[in-house]
Amino acid sequence: MHLENVSRHLRRGKGNKRRRSVDFGDVNEEPAAKRSRDVGLVVEHYNARPEVGVDKRNESPIIGLKSFNNWVKSVLITQHAHPVLARSPNSGPYPISAPPGRGRLGGGANRAAGKVMDMGCGKGGDLSKWVKAKIREYVGIDIAEISIDQARERYSTLRAPKFGASFAAADCYNEPLSVSLPAGMFQTVFPPTGQPFDVVSMQFCMHYAFESEDKARMMLENVSLHMREGGIFIGTIPNSAQLLEALDQLPEDTEDLSFGNSVYKIRFDKRHDRPLYGHRYWFYLKDAVDDVPEYIVHWDNFVHMAAEYGLRLTYKKEFHEVFTDNQEHPEFKPLLERMKVVDKDGESQMDEDQWEAANVYIAFAFEKRS
Repeated sequence: MHLENVSRHLRRGKGNKRRRSVDFGDVNEEPAAKRSRDVGLVVEHYNARPEVGVDKRNESPIIGLKSFNNWVKSVLITQHAHPVLARSPNSGPYPISAPPGRGRLGGGANRAAGKVMDMGCGKGGDLSKWVKAKIREYVGIDIAEISIDQARERYSTLRAPKFGASFAAADCYNEPLSVSLPAGMFQTVFPPTGQPFDVVSMQFCMHYAFESEDKARMMLENVSLHMREGGIFIGTIPNSAQLLEALDQLPEDTEDLSFGNSVYKIRFDKRHDRPLYGHRYWFYLKDAVDDVPEYIVHWDNFVHMAAEYGLRLTYKKEFHEVFTDNQEHPEFKPLLERMKVVDKDGESQMDEDQWEAANVYIAFAFEKRS
């Protein structure tokens, strides 16, 4: 599929196409009161995912989709995090400097600015993006301990000059970070001893917080409390309107509340019961996510709740809109090729099923304001 046809295909995938029903087999249903088991399933899944290295990642059957998602995150970080980081009061020399003669180009070669908290950092897949952002300090937190070990290892392979980094396995949705993080780390890195954060990033993970209102509020408290005024909260999540529209398109008499294609599959527990929290579905993404429980983020409710924590919406785009807006951008168009979303002839590395899967997501940014 050529680049000039991609935007049209992305728009076509927004709901005009009847999703195929998918057989998930038996899924054990549990009352909401017992859904804490879901957390264990998610942790177990991500801990079990191997760190395969660059060569193996490039062999993934959905490498085009993974590359596209990475491109969207790069656009989001560049457009919304970079300006905030550049204005950070947390600036100075890189904590870990390159050997003489190997610093960055320019007179301020070894200076960096900004502090980032990556909540749900996984295996550290975005570390290179924060290198490009020239940040000074990074904190990576994830609920999966093995993923944190792998993120720490990935950080160790980054070439200097690079930011200072701290990593911890913690549940950011159940407890304040002051409780869930190691005491020494929290007291050293977080305000008032450490600088407040300029950016909090939550990529493909925030929706897990919407298992309950308490978890969603704790997540937002942990995002906002340690961020400076004017800081930015960025993230990517499934598009609730898109998922519910697809659910509504299923025949009324079907008992199989699932849809998708060869790349992704979604199965809802119920058709008409749509609570603001705990609205569960099961998600499968080929070579990435193995049928784990996730939760709908009812968007308007999320925006209103975020405002209670001083977070004001500044940006919301579906992934196809991010692509349409930036496919001809002088920086992001070449990045499409460098990140192997398209080849040198502008041909997409994704088939139609992968493009449809890309339509499931949105990108957002909130600014912290008094």
